[in-house]
Amino acid sequence: MGQLEDLQVFVRVVDAGGIGRAATQLGMAKSAVSRRLSELEARLGLRLINRTTRKSNLTEAGRAYYQRAGQVLDDVAEMNAMTSDADASLQGTMHLAVPLSFGLSHLAPALDDFAQLYTKLVLDIDFSDRHVDLVEEGFDVAFRIAEMKDSSLKARVICPIRHCICANPEYLRRFGEPKVLEDLKDHRWLKYQTASSAPLKLIDSEQKEHRVGMSSTLISNNGDFLNQMAISGHGIVISPTFISWRALKDGELIRILESYSPPPMKAYAAYPQTRYLSQRVRRLIDFLVERFGDNPYWDKRIEGL
Repeated sequence: MGQLEDLQVFVRVVDAGGIGRAATQLGMAKSAVSRRLSELEARLGLRLINRTTRKSNLTEAGRAYYQRAGQVLDDVAEMNAMTSDADASLQGTMHLAVPLSFGLSHLAPALDDFAQLYTKLVLDIDFSDRHVDLVEEGFDVAFRIAEMKDSSLKARVICPIRHCICANPEYLRRFGEPKVLEDLKDHRWLKYQTASSAPLKLIDSEQKEHRVGMSSTLISNNGDFLNQMAISGHGIVISPTFISWRALKDGELIRILESYSPPPMKAYAAYPQTRYLSQRVRRLIDFLVERFGDNPYWDKRIEGL
């Protein structure tokens, strides 16, 4: 194993948060990873990582070396890409964590196109709405729809996520269309499971905050299911437009109280702040940003409705 491979082992130990997890991700024996790390430190004449039975922490020298090692590995990958054709320029495996509804509806077609551009890439994708630990589970990047509050992560915005209050026309004929926020109290709310039990928070067109109490008649952790139940006339749903856009376009749902919506959200590509971005991850993120943009195609389809 040469010096470049030593750098790869070192970077993986840092990214994984320990020798044991790094060994699992690399498919190597724990003793072999430990030995390679010790030999690298001996060759450099300094300690890169303080190791205990429970945790591994970078030394000050190790932190600086990690940043340079990441740049070196990325430079090598880019240099290799320059000498190969476009389809073969990216190689290796990317471990991605992708939210279920947004992932299947919108990221999956995009990843299909990306994979056809770079046929030597292996995409290892976890479709789930669970909150993954990127470092511990060995993910290169996680796509999240949220307000980013985790200071241990860096993130790049992929696209805005807009919401609308909507219901089936027949439901509104039966129960009346809400004209002001207070009217919502008399309606059935199809509620996303992770929503707080506190009153619903909405922002008006002047960015003023309002809170409305609504009784939920159906609760689910899946937005596609809630969207379908709204189409079937079971109540009012506050839905991200990336889910409801087809039903809105086809008239199965109509928007109500259009001056109000939940606080704005964004879709992010998140990665640990200690991790350098490999060329393949950077290329994927750039590809998705260009594909979706500030006004993604699902919002364009319902403009003016």
